[in-house]
Amino acid sequence: MKLSLGFSPCPNDTFIFDALIHHKIDTEGLEFEVSFDDVETLNKKALNAQLDITKLSFHAYAYVNDQYTLLDAGSALGFGVGPLVICKDERLLLAKDNLGKELLVGIPGKYTTANFLFGIAFPHLTNKEIMVFSDIEMALLTDKITLGVIIHENRFTYAEKGLHKIIDLGSYWEKLTGCAIPLGGIVVNRSLDIVVQKKVNRLIRKSVEYAFANPKSGLDFIKFHAQEMSEEVMYKHIDLYVNQYSIDLGIDGREAINVLFRIATEKGIINPMQNNLFLNR
Repeated sequence: MKLSLGFSPCPNDTFIFDALIHHKIDTEGLEFEVSFDDVETLNKKALNAQLDITKLSFHAYAYVNDQYTLLDAGSALGFGVGPLVICKDERLLLAKDNLGKELLVGIPGKYTTANFLFGIAFPHLTNKEIMVFSDIEMALLTDKITLGVIIHENRFTYAEKGLHKIIDLGSYWEKLTGCAIPLGGIVVNRSLDIVVQKKVNRLIRKSVEYAFANPKSGLDFIKFHAQEMSEEVMYKHIDLYVNQYSIDLGIDGREAINVLFRIATEKGIINPMQNNLFLNR
């Protein structure tokens, strides 16, 4: 049986899925047709139910809960892993509690969890420009935007370019809730047989476990998709986003996701979910 699978070329995703798609584990009769896309493209594909299995932002999941169910394996949650709000003008650091609503903010996609969290922290800042996440630093440096919400490897590069952190949205979330921050999850189409859904969850877990046991096994594959990223930054990226929650959400991971959607619903950012969030164990 062949299933379509979408994930990003970022090191955390290629690290997680390497063993699965390259048959380093027994895939129990399943084959995977892989699409590599940035997270916002994956979010949009999920909105159109284009893929059987896909990585997406938890924000996007609020809009596709009727079509997809969330797996326990493969997610990106954690502490100290949140998006950052950065700027070029140091004077904004002194005004971070009173930022004017006219400021133009570069965000890495409408449906990203980064935008989700930014909306919770700064509901009055609605003047936004959607950008590819890797273009936000340059947009700040060239004064095309005033604030930028950055994700992924840009966490490790903004300071050396002379940019400044206004707030860590992950730290903000942790102080607000005490929970890990849910960034991205893996979902499977509800139309697939439940036996297949559970098999996919089991195989992704095995793939993550294989990667942890053999961390250099997928190095060439990860490097190929990491573009200009140094190996040091590549593994920082993996260490930041791949952890015990990637093996299994567990009680704490599921609770963090429930809290995220509860707060977003209370603030009117999303509508209440109509279906169970998680794959039945």
